[in-house]
Parts: sequence; structure tokens; C-alpha cells
Amino acid sequence: MNLETVMQELEALGKERTKKMYMSNGAHEPLFGVATGAMKPIFKRTGINQPLAEQLYATGNYDAMYFAGIIADPNGMTEADYDRWMDGAYFYMLSDFVVAVTLAEADIAQQVADKWIASGEELRMSAGWSCYCWLLGSRPDHEFDRDKLAGMLDLVRQNIHTSPERTQYSMNNFLYSVAVSYVPLHDKAAEAAREAGPVEVDRGKLKTKHIHAYANIQKAIDKGQLGFKRRHVRC
Repeated sequence: MNLETVMQELEALGKERTKKMYMSNGAHEPLFGVATGAMKPIFKRTGINQPLAEQLYATGNYDAMYFAGIIADPNGMTEADYDRWMDGAYFYMLSDFVVAVTLAEADIAQQVADKWIASGEELRMSAGWSCYCWLLGSRPDHEFDRDKLAGMLDLVRQNIHTSPERTQYSMNNFLYSVAVSYVPLHDKAAEAAREAGPVEVDRGKLKTKHIHAYANIQKAIDKGQLGFKRRHVRC
């Protein structure tokens, strides 16, 4: 399959209701409104295809950019490639659920995420923290430096309420991810989440909501989910 045929198939799968939902979360034209699950049959025909992924991402079409993340070769991308993709990630559904997810399957994930966290830019910081959430929920504990994660918990505790809004959201998820998926620091992460308290999230046209990592950690404990690891990051 080439760029033209993939774009034609994505357009045919688009739904107006899905398009409106994506736009209410920050997406803008061009986009078709394709449900992510509907993309799987196309992936079966493309497989992992980095050149095609690059062409799709460069279109600026949200659905094409999302599908690019599905077919990308994480270890076929350099740090510069990930930075370039972040430059094109204009809202959180791209930064946190396309770029960060793809990065989480790459060998250079932590070094790139660390750089983004230190960048001072809202969506880059959000993507960096989100990448760690995906990493913690999929990789064995021995791949992480306990002292480094402990320092990151302290950083979140000290800065979560003064950070940019989307970064706050991802920091909150980081507290939850450490507490649930990295058992050696469960107690420290749970305490940091308790101290942080609820975080208010503005969802654009949707009603503002409060998220609270500590409450969600308690729910995970009640369900026996401590130590949770998923087999794959990408669908």
C-alpha cells in the first residue's frame, strides 16, 4: 500500500461523530474521524513501514498521523526523528498517544523522554512523562533506576501544581504508574499522590474535571492490580 491508497481508505472509514469528538479534544482540520480500532485491517496489509509512516505523519491529517504511529518502526527512528514528530504534535492526543507511545517501544526512550521533561515546553514535558507511564506499564522493573524514579517522584510532588496544564495531567498519571507498575516505589508514589491531591483539568469544550492519582491507586489496590504490566504498548 502507498500513501494515496491509505489516505483513501482512512477517508472512507471516517465518521462525522468521531470527527466532532476528536475536534472537541483539540484536533483540527484536516482529519476524517476514524476510530482507532477501525485502522487495524489496514495495518494487517501495511505492517511496520517506517517510510510510509513518515509520509503519513507529514500530511498533518490527524488520522494519518495516528496511523503513522501504529506502523512506525520505533527503533528505526533517531532522537532527531522523534523531535521532529513532536514538532508536528499540535495537541495532546498526538504528543501523548502517538509520539510518546511510539517512543516507549524504542531503545532510546528514557534518554529522549528525560530531555523532553526538562524542556519547559508543555506538550514535550507531557509527552516525556507520558512515555514513562507507558514504559513503567510494560517493561520489567530492572530496566529502571530506582533512585532516578524516586527523584522524579520528588520533582512531581514539588512542581505538579505549578506546571502547564497538560503536563500536570501526565505527571498525575506518572504518580499512578509508579505506584501500580513499579512496586519497589509503591509506598513513596502513593504518598506523593496523596500529598499532590486532585488536579483540575480543562478539557476545552468539555466540562472541566478533577483527577486524583491517589484515589485511582487505591482502586487499583482493591482490584489486586499492583505490579501490572501490559504485553504491548501499541495496539
